[in-house]
Amino acid sequence: MSWPQLLFLSLLAPAVPSSAVPTALPAPQQEALSYLLQFGYLQKPLEKLTDDFQDHEVQEALRVFQAASELPVTGALDEVTLEHMRMPRCGIEDPFNQKTLRYLLLGRWRKKNLTYRIYSYTADMSASEVRTAIRSAFKYWSDVSPLAFREISYGRADIRIHFHRRGFGCSRPFDGPGKVLAHADIPEEGAVHFDEDEFWTEGSYRGVNLRIIAAHEIGHALGLGHSHYASALMAPFYAGYKPNFRLHFDDITGIQKLYGKKILPTEAEEIPTEPPTTQPVPAGPTSKVPNPCIDDLDAIILGPYDKTYAFKGDYVWTVTDFGINPLMQIRSLWKGLPGNLDAAVYSPRTKKTYFFKGDKVWRYTDFKLNYGYPKLLTRVPPNLNAAFYWPVNQKIFLFKGDGYWQWDELAWTDFSSYPKRISSLFTGVPSGLDAALTWKNGKTYFFKGDNYWRVNKQLRTERGYPLSKSERWMQCQNID
Repeated sequence: MSWPQLLFLSLLAPAVPSSAVPTALPAPQQEALSYLLQFGYLQKPLEKLTDDFQDHEVQEALRVFQAASELPVTGALDEVTLEHMRMPRCGIEDPFNQKTLRYLLLGRWRKKNLTYRIYSYTADMSASEVRTAIRSAFKYWSDVSPLAFREISYGRADIRIHFHRRGFGCSRPFDGPGKVLAHADIPEEGAVHFDEDEFWTEGSYRGVNLRIIAAHEIGHALGLGHSHYASALMAPFYAGYKPNFRLHFDDITGIQKLYGKKILPTEAEEIPTEPPTTQPVPAGPTSKVPNPCIDDLDAIILGPYDKTYAFKGDYVWTVTDFGINPLMQIRSLWKGLPGNLDAAVYSPRTKKTYFFKGDKVWRYTDFKLNYGYPKLLTRVPPNLNAAFYWPVNQKIFLFKGDGYWQWDELAWTDFSSYPKRISSLFTGVPSGLDAALTWKNGKTYFFKGDNYWRVNKQLRTERGYPLSKSERWMQCQNID
């Protein structure tokens, strides 16, 4: 009987979680179903009353596995597919589907300076060899991102490294030599575990290379899922020792999507090393470095990488749930963009960011200036006050004085009936705004001085506003 025929017969039998796959199935089918369940290719829907899988479900799971493994996509369990399932690999599931044939993002840390600690070591290598391999593994990621890693020898670290055998009490027990080599938790859990039943080495084709496997698991600990590219570090399978191993473009793109690109020393601008002061500055000209706790905003956007960027003068900073990150000069992120902006807006519809100053507009994709920009503003007035993207109608609103314009990026917009009065559409929103944005919760925020107003989808200011920008957004205290 052929493998496809055996598979078809096995599909008629019930399939259950990998720990209890029916032993009545032929051994190859039992092994394959256990694998597909263990690594996320088959999942029992919550609404199903039985553990049965339909033939098309298993065939689709096999097709996805074969596509992700760069095998002929047949949906049939042949010997090549089964042998690929037996390759040594990471213990994390493969949440592949036909639409995610690129890097996967599973979470991220809310800081870029992380600590790590090695709590236990393998008997296969000296402690110094292990530390060197782990340090080299972290360096793959710090070389291409703004992340920095520091080893500590006591106290709780952000990323915690252990070697242990299958009897160790972790959530995903190991399976002995071969098969699963290591696993890790996504941010901000921080656990990285290596199977001590493997033979760990460095600089040798024998055994399992600790540096490469550690770099892979650290990728998970930083928020990356598995890549479908077989040559990527984040591919689920261990491809063996490579003396001159380099990150794949999919690895680099993924980590930079989470944390941004690395700013080289020659590109870095003056970045204050001290946090912004919360004390008032004397009256007079605005200081060279703005004080987010006191100064008004030039603009604010929910921009690239889902980060909130605030602008003032020549500087920009990101606003997080824990306050603000250090200030940096605008041109260190958006090259060619001037300071002292009038307004800015990021469009999720086109992934473009628009910056307005005087009678010009600059357009960027992520942090790269688009060809032909800056351009002159010819159909709306210069010196705008604010702008925001409204997802309800996918339009960009532009504001100046007590008027506003609605603009469609992808279609001709008739501005003959504009400007319209802000009060004719927005209830409780003042004129002469400093900045505006629509945030992650779907609410729109307007800023003027230290006040901000939150507006619902009916474009009405919510009860209790305005509130203090410095206290609620910048999380400044005692600034009076």
